[in-house]
Amino acid sequence: MRYARISLGGRPVFAEIADGIAHVLDGSPLHGRSKRTADRVPLEGLDLLPPVIPGVFYAVGLNYRDHIEHAKAMGYAVAKLPERPEVGYRANNALTGHHQPIIRPAGVTGRFEAEGEVVAVIGRTLRNATRAEAQESVFGWTIGNDVSAREWQNADRTFWRSKNSDTFKPMGPWIETGVDPLAQTTTVRVDGQVRARFATGAMIFDPYDYIVETTKYITMHPGDVLWMGADSTVQLEPGSTVDIEITGIGVLSNPVQAERHPHE
Repeated sequence: MRYARISLGGRPVFAEIADGIAHVLDGSPLHGRSKRTADRVPLEGLDLLPPVIPGVFYAVGLNYRDHIEHAKAMGYAVAKLPERPEVGYRANNALTGHHQPIIRPAGVTGRFEAEGEVVAVIGRTLRNATRAEAQESVFGWTIGNDVSAREWQNADRTFWRSKNSDTFKPMGPWIETGVDPLAQTTTVRVDGQVRARFATGAMIFDPYDYIVETTKYITMHPGDVLWMGADSTVQLEPGSTVDIEITGIGVLSNPVQAERHPHE
């Protein structure tokens, strides 16, 4: 099944997507049973919002060998093969939806990059999960674009602005429940040109490793998301459009714009 979160009459609602039609639901499919209402609208032209607003936004870093080697070459001091799955966090204010602009802040110089990531959407409450429970806990999968301002990342003590500025985390276009993400391919295109392609499942630790390790200490809840890292980074420039495609899920597309002065 495929679920989206759409703007309908100015309010966010969940919908089940089938044959190009958004069938509006009477609640969230992540929290108990939800049913189709009488409302159904063509998918084309709808505003697709981030498919979930997570209670906790978990993010994995440096989870592919090629990304680690690239980070080493760029002088990133902590770039080394991880010995265990350790998760980080991002901020919900950075989330934006399919076709919404990524805004490059006026103060950004140097490398401004995209990373295509598969995202696990948690569907049940978990603590001290076994691997089997971790696999059963994932409601579905969506796509994330981890946008980073690298000079800020290197200059600041934390990732507070380099990773978490408004619009730096596009997510969508929907949640796909019927897919094995570890058997897919991720492709990143800028203005239609392929800039990166890799096996989505070629991770050092997979999503279930992270869920097992995280829930030893932290309770996960329905609607939490876990971004799984990327193999490659791609430079972005204002005026371009970046597409993240993961086979079996779909395409997340966002234009890139330069920040305008508020008085312009």
